[in-house]
Amino acid sequence: MNSGPATPGIPSSRTPTRFDRRLSKILDHATAVFYEKGYEGASMRDLSRVTGLSLAGLYYYFESKEELLCMIQKHYFTVVVERLQGRLKDVSDPEARVRTFVLNHFEYFLAENYKATKVLSKEDDVLAGDLGAEVTALKRQYYRSCSALVETLKKEKGLEFNTRVAVLSLFGMMNWIYTWYKPHVDPGAEGLARQVGDIFLSGIKSSVKRP
Repeated sequence: MNSGPATPGIPSSRTPTRFDRRLSKILDHATAVFYEKGYEGASMRDLSRVTGLSLAGLYYYFESKEELLCMIQKHYFTVVVERLQGRLKDVSDPEARVRTFVLNHFEYFLAENYKATKVLSKEDDVLAGDLGAEVTALKRQYYRSCSALVETLKKEKGLEFNTRVAVLSLFGMMNWIYTWYKPHVDPGAEGLARQVGDIFLSGIKSSVKRP
């Protein structure tokens, strides 16, 4: 990447700059293009048109379409993790912390950034090499944050289940909503988070350790 762009995902410790806001808008517009056309179907010219930048201007920010997708993924995963960390500071109950994770995920990816859900899930295997490694590291951080919350609840309640299977099952429920979610039929982010949390927690809490 050229020297112009800053690190995606604005840290909560500082006020967003004009550049941060501009970059965030570019990523939002590009996400919409990838949502509508898919990664393979979208061209840099499509992205230039939607973002309002000249083709040369777009290449100033991103050297390739792959790098743009990488930036999108890094941006959304960085922000959702930062938001989660902030929300968990005031929550101590292990079960409530798991519910906070689920609510944070749905509020960010359903209520605020619905199109990003499809892009992050469907284009998961496009990136390779160093770009893929960067995104994979962020995804692992997000997975581990959930896994740690579930593992703590597991120990607190004396439960017996495979944490990896449980956590991946939870992500399965959360990440594929773009394939079936209908705004006028299904509940909003808060209601959906509550129901998914109920289903997940009732499942893992049924596996009490045998004496």
